[in-house]
Amino acid sequence: MSRQWAYPYGSNYVDADGFLRPNTPSGRFSNYKIQPDFIATMLGLEEAPPAHARTAEKTCDPSGMTFATGGAAVLDSTSHEVPTFTKQVNTFRKMVKDGTITKKQLTHSVALVAFSGNDYASTGVIGLSNPDDINAYIGKVTKEMAANVEQLLKLGVTKVLVNNLHPVGCTPSQTRTNNYTTCNIFENLGASIHNNNLKQVMTAKKNVHIVDLYTTFINIVDHVPGKGSELSKEFKRKLSPCCKSLDSKGYCGQQGELSTELLYTVCGKSNKFFYWDDMHPTHAGWGAVMKQLEKPLREFLDQD
Repeated sequence: MSRQWAYPYGSNYVDADGFLRPNTPSGRFSNYKIQPDFIATMLGLEEAPPAHARTAEKTCDPSGMTFATGGAAVLDSTSHEVPTFTKQVNTFRKMVKDGTITKKQLTHSVALVAFSGNDYASTGVIGLSNPDDINAYIGKVTKEMAANVEQLLKLGVTKVLVNNLHPVGCTPSQTRTNNYTTCNIFENLGASIHNNNLKQVMTAKKNVHIVDLYTTFINIVDHVPGKGSELSKEFKRKLSPCCKSLDSKGYCGQQGELSTELLYTVCGKSNKFFYWDDMHPTHAGWGAVMKQLEKPLREFLDQD
């Protein structure tokens, strides 16, 4: 079982009736809601659609379905154990073709393509010194993303949201080496190159909106003094994680040989931390990001 299905993930989960269920991991890499949940709320839903892997065969929830898998990448060469973006789209295609997902469901459909940089993390490409090698590899990733977005549109998806890459150099996995004080500028440069490439391959596509995670994250965790978002003031810890491994090579939720031996610590006030673990924002962090994005998203989704 992947760690996002175990405590302390979901430690601040609140059920539909408003009751806190602190031991309810829901497969989200956070303490409660994440980006798709906030978008779902804009569309009038309680939370993001259920995971495909946990849905009965030949069925689709009325709210839709989540095909994303933790650790997935775009290219086959970097996504060995989990389905790539292409394979996720192919699964969606089969469900459309066999009628599991109906034309009626697609009439006002919205897809979110949430890319987190796994193609780069697994190869270390962002750390390469040769600009030509970096550009070529990133170009391959973004072109594959564009091809799959085009497939989603051809299959009947009405509108597609595509995340650009957040500033990976500001994640605790990168800031830990300097005691969580500054971002890794080289990693962020790589993210910027990806985002420029992504913009080029997506600009001409109708009914596609690039979700600018990079800017909204920077506005909170690494903005120039006097700039950024007022929401930044809500976070006492912007570059360090709430759930922190005791070992630099460990992870949030890690246990020792005995299940009672916890190899991590969890902060007391997660709403004061932007990041939940080494890579992912807290519920409060995502909330601050989505507040910045709400207006352009509602305009694109016609949800004013």
